[in-house]
Amino acid sequence: MLEQIGITNFKAFARQDIPLAPFTLLTGVNSSGKSTVLQSLALLRQSYEAGLLDESDEAGGFLLNGELVELGTGQDVRHETYVRHESSAVDDRDITLSVTKEGRRFEWRAQYGREDDLLRLLAHPNGLTISASYEPHSLFGRGFQYLKADRIVPAVSYPRSHHAAVHRGFLGARGEHTVNFLRAHQDDTVEAQSLCVPDVSSTTLLSQTDAWMQRLCPGVNLQAVGIDGTDTVHLSYGFGSGISASNRYRPTNVGFGLTYALPIVIACLSARPDSLILLENPEAHLHPQGQTWLAYLAVAAVAAGAQVIMETHSDHVLNGLRIAVKDGRIPAASTAVHFFRRKGQTAEVLTPSVGEDGTLSDWPDGFFDEWENSLEKLLG
Repeated sequence: MLEQIGITNFKAFARQDIPLAPFTLLTGVNSSGKSTVLQSLALLRQSYEAGLLDESDEAGGFLLNGELVELGTGQDVRHETYVRHESSAVDDRDITLSVTKEGRRFEWRAQYGREDDLLRLLAHPNGLTISASYEPHSLFGRGFQYLKADRIVPAVSYPRSHHAAVHRGFLGARGEHTVNFLRAHQDDTVEAQSLCVPDVSSTTLLSQTDAWMQRLCPGVNLQAVGIDGTDTVHLSYGFGSGISASNRYRPTNVGFGLTYALPIVIACLSARPDSLILLENPEAHLHPQGQTWLAYLAVAAVAAGAQVIMETHSDHVLNGLRIAVKDGRIPAASTAVHFFRRKGQTAEVLTPSVGEDGTLSDWPDGFFDEWENSLEKLLG
């Protein structure tokens, strides 16, 4: 499990170390640094997959534009102000990213180039290096999933990529390979008991996907089939079962939120020990009850051995996590809640802790307090 991420001179942060837990919740106002945390991890993964994180390779560096993130050039990602490092050998403009696992810190430092979209890696003055052939943690393992906020929308068909869905087990940064992943793995067993809905006899991926999707929309069921003679897959929804079963409906004729949430559900159900799942705004287009259930699903993935880092604007997601702690589904020590807000030209991170009874140690100004603020105005 990743225990911390360190960010220097990158996007919202001049310098920041952010502790991570099995379930880490990132929340706060818009443009305050939440996405920067996820993008930092995605940037390392993207650069690693391109074979560019080996400091012994002169061609190595941070690949700013690729499958996971498209960040532009150096001037787009370097923080507006930059900090002075302890060593005079380090350029103040350099961008540094690090992750910590089991107390061991892995750090990469890249040279700033205003118009460069590949920021060249530099030897670290403290001798911290990492070989591209060495996988120290789940960030570079097979169980990695990163789902952006702009995910797949209802469509007539979806891409059919054996390499992505089967060989790599990857859903795509926008979830574009989710439907084909479900088609290819629908009969696989969901082995973790925590992920299986108790009153569903079948533990196949398709059956459990139906069961969790029914928490979002009662009675719904899915089918994912390949379209003969094409490189596409067809997704359809039905409602009810047996003689009361409805016709099959294409995604464009059912609620937008179902298709938008599907990649989140599949990512959690396919989690394995040492998986790393990065989720942006899983609550989008969902009813409040569905938002709470997605928090329960993410907690179940953590119980199955995965690490989840989730960005959210939903108090229903936060409360789902708090209820899960109170109910004993996840220990309070396995959670981290970070509240981001702007402070001058950089971001400030506040970290209220969750108690075993689901209470929070602190409630910073601006932290999910709009309901109370509105109620005060209504009653005033």
